[in-house]
Amino acid sequence: MFDTFPVLRRAGLAAAAIGVAGLMFTGCTTTSPKSSATATEQRQSLNSAADATLGKLYQASPQSKELVARAKGVLVFPDVLSGSFIIGAEHGKGVLRVGGANAGYYSTTAGSVGFQAGAQSKAMVLLFMTDEALAKFRNSSGWTVGADATVAVVNIGANGRIDTNTAQQPIVGFVMNNGGLMAGVSLAGTKISKLDL
Repeated sequence: MFDTFPVLRRAGLAAAAIGVAGLMFTGCTTTSPKSSATATEQRQSLNSAADATLGKLYQASPQSKELVARAKGVLVFPDVLSGSFIIGAEHGKGVLRVGGANAGYYSTTAGSVGFQAGAQSKAMVLLFMTDEALAKFRNSSGWTVGADATVAVVNIGANGRIDTNTAQQPIVGFVMNNGGLMAGVSLAGTKISKLDL
């Protein structure tokens, strides 16, 4: 008579081995604890991080507060991470505010080529200064800087003032890192998509 016990024992050992391996590999993933957060927790985290980012922007450029107040929509990406060796990738999540209220959540991705060893973090704030620019952004299924619209990245002059020509563009952008506002940055190729949060 055929003895099924050794076969079942081998199957049980194999399943146990796979389970242990799965636990080991889970500890090695690059997934952050935020990915397991609920949608409500992610929204709350993004909202508070966006508030902090705007606070830093106002400190770095007091004149930016006036621009933000005039904007029809403000898209804040508090933490855009980039990292690579030769070919890089950037990714971050943000919140769109219209009339001071949260109006949607978005992700941003971009690629880059060149030596950039190590991970870096930056914040991006995009100001939609006209109703038309905001409507075009909100009605798009995927929006790319350079292809769908031009973003005028703000440069701060030696006197600490924002360039008046830049401030009059339909979409104005600020990019900051730990050292403050970044100058000479291009956002061309940055893709922004709506998130279901």
